[in-house]
Order: sequence, then C-alpha cells, then structure tokens
Amino acid sequence: MLPPAGVDFFDVERLVLAEAKEPPLSRSDEAARDRVWDEAVQANAALFDGPVVACRGLEWVGPRTVRLSWVRVTYRHYALRRVPGATALPSLFVNVVQPTDDGRVLAARMSPSTAAPGRWQLPGGSVEPPQVGKVLDEPGLAGQAARELVEELGIGVAPEMLRLWAVTCGENGSVGLTYLAPALPEASVRTAFAVAAAAERAQGREPELDDITLVRSPDELGDLTGPHADYLAPIIRRYSVGR
Repeated sequence: MLPPAGVDFFDVERLVLAEAKEPPLSRSDEAARDRVWDEAVQANAALFDGPVVACRGLEWVGPRTVRLSWVRVTYRHYALRRVPGATALPSLFVNVVQPTDDGRVLAARMSPSTAAPGRWQLPGGSVEPPQVGKVLDEPGLAGQAARELVEELGIGVAPEMLRLWAVTCGENGSVGLTYLAPALPEASVRTAFAVAAAAERAQGREPELDDITLVRSPDELGDLTGPHADYLAPIIRRYSVGR
C-alpha cells in the first residue's frame, strides 16, 4: 500500500497497530547516517534527536480496516534519506482538519525556527512512541492529534471528538493519519491561536506556527507564499467536495 510518489488517500475507519523492529543497518550506513545528522544539526541547532514512530508497513485486514506496523526510531533515522543506497522507513504523523462553521479549513504556516520554515500545512506533528511496555492504540493516536491542536492552536478538543477521516501516503512514503475536528466559529479559532502564540512568546519561546489562514478550496492556496505540504491541497479538495 505504499506508493513510490504522489499523495494517495485510503478510506480507513479502523487501525490495527502492531509494533515491529527497526531493520538492521550496515556499519557504513550507520556511520553515514550519523554524519549527515551531525551536519544537519550544525546547520540548524533547533533539531533534536528525540523519539519518534516510523511506519514499517500498511496492510488491509478487513473492510476499511488497516494494520499499521510501526517502529521506534529517533529523528536521526530520517537522515538515511540522504545516504546513497540506504533506505529510511516512512515517517508517521497525525494532522487535523479544523473546519470553521462556514465550511472553510484552517491552514497554518511553520515558524522560521522549525525544521520546515515557512511551510503551509495542517496542524499536527510526528507520532511519538508510547513508553516501553505500553501500547500504541487508536485512542492514543487521537490523543496525540488533540494535543497538537491545543499546543499549536490553543484549541482544546476531547480526543473522542476527533474522527479518523483519512490515511494519506505522500513524499518519501510518509504516512499521515488525518483526523476531522468539530467545526468552530472563525472568531473562536483566531482568538485561540492568538492567545496560544502570546503564551509561548511570554515564556521566551517562538511558537511552532507563526500564521494561520482559512481556505474554502485548493484554488485559494495559490495566494499563500511559501512551500506547501504535499497533502494540503488534496485534503482541502477532498473536504470541500465531501461536504
């Protein structure tokens, strides 16, 4: 189910999650990975080699049900994408379609200090692994998506109010779990974001997102200067058609 290019959608209602082992690396690939990572950190000191989840595979196991095999890695693992002949596992992330009650969808811009400065995308982030001995399950994933909403936008929503809306596969085979949040008035969305950004700056931190906008169709994305996440236009198109 992992296509080599483009962005594909999978209509999934249920995930079956299974932890797998990271594929072994040769000593030469390991050394090259570490060298590339160290160079990246020298160029951007904000990079952090924290724990993260990678996708080992997707497999249909029933009607609209997919088994997702996942692996514990750190961000350093993805430096393998720049090692000739090496293969990095696809990354796994959650994101959220946050609509307003007039049918538009929120798009957010990453701050200059992030790993993707200036990129327009949905609120979200990489999936974090559970503590050793704990399981990664659907409620936990929805909880991570809800946490991204409150941390990045100041919007508090109970995880059970988020519905798994689609699974995407795009650049580098990266797998996205897209959740749909309840619609909110535009004023509530903008106020929550402004309050959350101000609170971050008051703590001496730069917010992860530095701007938001609301779009009704993918055509409106052309007015947004800067790179766009590969999934952004297809997701907005799918939402606008499906309403």
